[in-house]
Parts: sequence; C-alpha cells; structure tokens
Amino acid sequence: MSTTPGQRWLAFDTSTDVLSLAAARGERLWTQTLPGGAQASSGLIPAVLALLAEADMPLASLDAIVFGRGPGSFTGLRTACAVAQGLAFGADVPVLPVDTLLAVAEEARWTQVQAGVTAPDAELTVLALLDARMDEVYSAAYRWVQGQWSGHGAWQEAAPLRVGAPESVAMPTGQRVLQAGNAFAAYGERLPPHGLRCEALPTAAALLRLAPALWAQGLAVPAEQAMPLYIRDKVANTTAEREAMKAEALQAKAAAQP
Repeated sequence: MSTTPGQRWLAFDTSTDVLSLAAARGERLWTQTLPGGAQASSGLIPAVLALLAEADMPLASLDAIVFGRGPGSFTGLRTACAVAQGLAFGADVPVLPVDTLLAVAEEARWTQVQAGVTAPDAELTVLALLDARMDEVYSAAYRWVQGQWSGHGAWQEAAPLRVGAPESVAMPTGQRVLQAGNAFAAYGERLPPHGLRCEALPTAAALLRLAPALWAQGLAVPAEQAMPLYIRDKVANTTAEREAMKAEALQAKAAAQP
C-alpha cells in the first residue's frame, strides 16, 4: 500500500459473512478479521474503536473513513454505511465509499502478486463474483493496467456491475483473465468455465490499497452523502431499512464523541 506519508485511514467491510477492518498510518497497517453476518451490527463499532486504540489513532485524526459500499448483504451494507456516517459525523472527517467488487478484484490481484504468480506490473483482467443469494451472483470485471489512471486508478472497468443468474455471466476478454470471489462453492459449475479461479473477499486491506487513488480523484464525500449500493432496490428503500440505518448512524456518532 502506498499513501501520502503520515496519511491516516480507517477501513471496514461487512458486505459478506466476514467482518474485515484495517487502519493505516503511512505505510504501517493494522488489520483484524472477525465473524460478520448478523454479528456485524453489534460488533463493528467496538472492533473499530479497539483497532484505532491499538494503532494509537484518534478518530478525529483520520483523513477519511473508507467502507465497502456494496453490493452485498443488505444488512451488512446498511451497517457499514451507517457506522461510517456516524463516526464521520462525530469526528468531522470525510467518507470514501468503495465498490466491493472492485475490492474483490484488488484482493485477488494482490494475492496473486504476493504468491509470485503475477508480476506487479502485469496486465490482468479480473471477473469479480459475489454470491447474491436468491440463486444469483453480483458480477463486474476490471482490468489492471499499470500506470494508466482511469475511473479506478490503475483499474479500468471491463464490464459493468450487474446481478443475475450465474449462467448469464459473460467472460471478459483479455490476455489473462482471473475469476475471483466467493461464488464458486454455490455456483461453480454454472459460471463461465474458462480462466483461473481465486477465492477472494472484499477485505479492508484491499479497500486501503485502493483508497489513495480514489482519494486523489476526489471521490471522498461528506458523511451525509455516503450511501450503500444495494442493486436490489425492492429491499433497499423500505422504511424499516431507513430507520435501522439512522439508528446505527446515531450510535456510531455517539461512539465517536470524545
């Protein structure tokens, strides 16, 4: 991860059954992984405060709070966005929302680089796939092009975000294409049969690796403008969802007070 010297970040993702957190100060990184799912709503704020205490970084000292905005678990997305909003309100810092499928692509690329399978500057296309339940998958494709800045820094969108049946997912073109995500156990035989496959989740560390480029592009927003990316609007806009998100944001705001 490369950041401005001394720059301070907090990141978390609760879009899957894993609760992933990370904090960074310059090149130094602190991470934690906990059970997510239903436990994320009660466990995220204490975990955030504990991680920041370990890193000796008060909330108000952060440059931004980074969170995985979706798509993913509706409850998880609501929790992450509400906590990001509340903490940001309380500490008066901006929020940087990041697409979870982009984080999956980055985590897969990083894993391949660390294993020596892929060179850091090698072009790579990643088809990111997350289990959307209801017999569907979330999918998007991204192409890593070293040194070329696009909408996602060194990542270029190769296929837009969509949700649909596993059989409807199209394999992107490219010299080297990697399928990555958590959809293979449930839908492996119904997904495109071509290309390598890599289990990957949208980790908080991946969010932080993406954050500097997204920050440089001015994609950080005030707390009140941070929104989850649900995709399935029929669930997203219920009164109960809005009220639950408001309550979680108020709880996080209170936790951020000195």
